[in-house]
Amino acid sequence: MENRNAGRLGRQVGVVGLGCWQLGADWGQVEESDALAVLHAAADTGVNFFDTADVYGDGRSETLVGKFLRERGDAGITVATKMGRRVEQTPENYNRDNFLAWNDRSRANLGVDTLDLVQLHCPPTSVYSTDEVFDTLDEMVQAKRIAAYGVSVETVEEALTAIARPGVASVQIILNALRLKPLERVLPAAAEADVAIIARVPLASGLLSGKYTASTTFGADDHRNYNRNGDAFDVGETFSGVPFEVGLEAVERLRALVPAGATMAQFALRWIVDQPGVTVVIPGARNAEQARANSAAADLAPLSASAQDEVRAVYDSLIRPLVHDRW
Repeated sequence: MENRNAGRLGRQVGVVGLGCWQLGADWGQVEESDALAVLHAAADTGVNFFDTADVYGDGRSETLVGKFLRERGDAGITVATKMGRRVEQTPENYNRDNFLAWNDRSRANLGVDTLDLVQLHCPPTSVYSTDEVFDTLDEMVQAKRIAAYGVSVETVEEALTAIARPGVASVQIILNALRLKPLERVLPAAAEADVAIIARVPLASGLLSGKYTASTTFGADDHRNYNRNGDAFDVGETFSGVPFEVGLEAVERLRALVPAGATMAQFALRWIVDQPGVTVVIPGARNAEQARANSAAADLAPLSASAQDEVRAVYDSLIRPLVHDRW
């Protein structure tokens, strides 16, 4: 596994990590034994960056990651969590008292004294410009409650505002072959500022796995069902905001670019790894086989310039008119 310097984060992390949303909720039920098998399988392949949040299963994902750390030992492993989405999304709720309480809960769930990385979890836009928020985060670093802090964002403008903050170590943003806008300004700005880029929703909620068809259905407890129109949270988090049928068409055009011996998902992950400024991509997995397959994307050769150009062409013709100006 190639490791990259995460800059302000102060540690090296593998280019393919593991997103742990699936282990908590919103993707259908995952049994505890299967969740732990996913975590161990990922680590066995060299994954050393695990991303979770206090809201995933209302703490279930954090608790499972904590159990994994106790079973495995945490040497060389970075766990990133997020906070802020368990309350009404008003700027006033992003205050010192809540931060300390949320931090205490996450430390207990994960079973650690100091959290490696805490990210604000897509808060209201005004929060990114509130000095008191970042003063409190700086205080938490000084108190060794957290080793570093970052932000998870919905929009390019939020990312750029956060990057300008000297204490922000990382920005987590949606980046995949159906969401190219961050390439224009966010990745160059982050690279210049030495801010880590964590690429989330890398497979566009599974669209870029190439396994879905127009007849694919999702369970009632799966956000790919209940949030397809943004009824529960930002629609950009589900299929990257791309209408399902349009996404299927884009995938069919991209399928010809997949290298021999690789899967569509591995191609999509390799595309992200190849983008200058990306530190780590965090695909999820529901079983150990998926975790191992995702990690193998790091072993693929960099994609050709012609493949990169074709990804751009598909985006420009099908996707850009629908999503580019939204986030």
